Amino acid sequence: MLATLPLLENTDFPPIRRRALQTLQVNLGYRCNQQCLHCHVDAGPNRREEMALETIEQVLALLRAGRAVRLDVTGGAPELNPHFRHLVSEARAAGIPVTDRCNLTILEEAGQEDLARFLAVHRVGIVASLPCYLEENVDSQRGKGVFDRSIRALRKLNALGYGMEAGGLELSLVYNPQGPSLPPSQSGLEADYKAHLLDRYGIRFGRLLTLANMPIKRFGSTLVSRRQFADYMALLKGAHHHANLDQVMCRDLVSVDWQGHLYDCDFNQMLGIPVRQPGGRRMHLTDLLVENLEGHTIAVADHCYGCTAGQGSSCGGALNA
Repeated sequence: MLATLPLLENTDFPPIRRRALQTLQVNLGYRCNQQCLHCHVDAGPNRREEMALETIEQVLALLRAGRAVRLDVTGGAPELNPHFRHLVSEARAAGIPVTDRCNLTILEEAGQEDLARFLAVHRVGIVASLPCYLEENVDSQRGKGVFDRSIRALRKLNALGYGMEAGGLELSLVYNPQGPSLPPSQSGLEADYKAHLLDRYGIRFGRLLTLANMPIKRFGSTLVSRRQFADYMALLKGAHHHANLDQVMCRDLVSVDWQGHLYDCDFNQMLGIPVRQPGGRRMHLTDLLVENLEGHTIAVADHCYGCTAGQGSSCGGALNA
């Protein structure tokens, strides 16, 4: 894989600082049952990194201490971590809202047959990857048969009350462009998704989140090999909107890797750009029990333009939809 960090480090991205911490985004490991072209984590079936129970207990200690008010669980496929259900059930017992970033097909994996019901019982919000509502586009990006399996998973979630007004269980879908382009209008695309999925498959969901592809890891390497990297960066920089800086996710979210180290966002985690103390030591989640990140300078590089280009992009979708 071709490294992109050397192409991103020399940056003119505007300096920004942290606000009070709200969301603890925890990466439980890089193992996944899929291997998608756009994956900025470079996740796949052969990855073995996963968060240990000791580190998960440290996450729970932080949440119980009130150091963050929301838990956002990601991977890989976070559900493949053997301690996933312990983390979720204990966080919910402590009154912490939990979001699971789910690839949908995990719900059909052997040993996960009761996963959807577990998530529903604990009222876990689901952010589910479905990069298009057309079968051929999804399968080309994520693998043959992924679309059909995703549709079956969505029907299962709907049956449990996800995405249904009466159920009150949050179900959001995530769109990524197929190539080096910016996402279209989130509100317009959401209407298209809802109409197509309901008319064709009888599926309902709450919100569509549009995310720009980041020029890092697998997608960034593909851009370099196809000699499209410079053009894509020019597109992102040319579409930069300064107003989006106020809403970028790194202002009030911290990303935790499988070993417990802190990063300003999931993308910085994948690039190996940690949160550091003034003396240079990289910070661990246990530091948050005694230290406050508010006011800290956020580590930036050129990939940050992916969050501020156009309508903006974050873990919560467009910033100015």
